[in-house]
Amino acid sequence: IAAHGYGAIVYLRQEGRGIGLNNKLAAYNLQDKGLDTVEANLKLGFGADDRSFELSAEILKAIDMNAIDLLTNNPNKAAAMPALGVQVLNTIAIIQPQAERTPQTEEYLKTKVEKMGHASKLLDKKS
Repeated sequence: IAAHGYGAIVYLRQEGRGIGLNNKLAAYNLQDKGLDTVEANLKLGFGADDRSFELSAEILKAIDMNAIDLLTNNPNKAAAMPALGVQVLNTIAIIQPQAERTPQTEEYLKTKVEKMGHASKLLDKKS
């Protein structure tokens, strides 16, 4: 955003991909027992991602950001924005530096790519 000269970060408290903090903790417990992040959400009776992006679109439109470059790995966010009145000019993947990765985060990222369609760049080995 700084390099671009302007922009906005919209953060909504939709913990655990929209299932809430208590359920996110329950999902973590299931993950400790061997389920991946998607399997845990489904076992708890939720979708893989139950977030809503309407409020994000309303915030962006309120500050006259009707066309954006979207920093996300989530194809659902990129698809939701135009339907909500915000044009996505570019989708830019966010890649966790290799130096910060652990075996657990590698499995988590792999699940997001394989089961949720997230940007395959997530698995890039570059820092």
